[in-house]
Amino acid sequence: MNERQAFSLPGIPVFLVLLLAMAAAVVWLVGAVQGGNPPVSRVLAPALSIAVIGFLFKGLFAVQPNVGRVMQLFGRYQGTVRDQGLRWTNPLYSHQPVSLRVRNFESSKLKVNDSDGNPIEIGAIVVWQVVDTAEAVFMVDDYENFVHIQAEAALRQMATSYPYDAHDDNGIALRSHGKEVNAHLRDEIQERLAKAGVDVVEARISHLAYAQEIAQAMLQRQQASAIVAARVRIVEGAVGMVELALEQLARRGVVDLDNERKATMVSNLLVVLCGDRATQPVVNTGSLY
Repeated sequence: MNERQAFSLPGIPVFLVLLLAMAAAVVWLVGAVQGGNPPVSRVLAPALSIAVIGFLFKGLFAVQPNVGRVMQLFGRYQGTVRDQGLRWTNPLYSHQPVSLRVRNFESSKLKVNDSDGNPIEIGAIVVWQVVDTAEAVFMVDDYENFVHIQAEAALRQMATSYPYDAHDDNGIALRSHGKEVNAHLRDEIQERLAKAGVDVVEARISHLAYAQEIAQAMLQRQQASAIVAARVRIVEGAVGMVELALEQLARRGVVDLDNERKATMVSNLLVVLCGDRATQPVVNTGSLY
């Protein structure tokens, strides 16, 4: 079932016409009852006219901006009116308002396992709007509740597809690849909500953390990984500096070092450059031997 346009007319012209018709019918009725006891047939026609015109007034309704009115006739879908302002349609139609405005909500914090089996807490913000009023009203029972439940189901499914932290440079992780993860989440939600006439404008992670029972252990692992990475960078820089120092000394002829003295110099420089505390200088006044 897809949305289609329902029959409706501009409301202000119709209102003016009905108002004039009602005034004429009232004047007709007043003229018929004047002059004593008129026959019933003489009064019946203007009375029926007033009743019919009054019933036609029931067809007037207002449409707010970004709101659609779903029209039904005895339970059968007749179409949707999106033209804003005062409108008029068949008085027998029942009409249900459906908001077309952009809406958003934040899911609850879900506890799931990532692809490595680690328990994590995750939450998301979903921005959505109704694009097909017929599907939203007739294809699902309660489209707002449907959006919330399916969004959380899609969030769970997406969270189990990636690890919390990347194990290599080519892997996608929840913590480090926000753009890719959010795009996957949006696609997952959109696939589930397509049958409800809903378009997902945006979906993004709003909360991400390890579960409380493993948070401390994972924090220690992250700290250890950071320390190791920093040490690797320090060692790489220190080796480069030592190599540069030996090259500069040899090229300028400042001192002639044999292999044993070079080894001693390299050891001292690496201790100074790689140590995490300030070194204490020792003045050597004699020979190295």
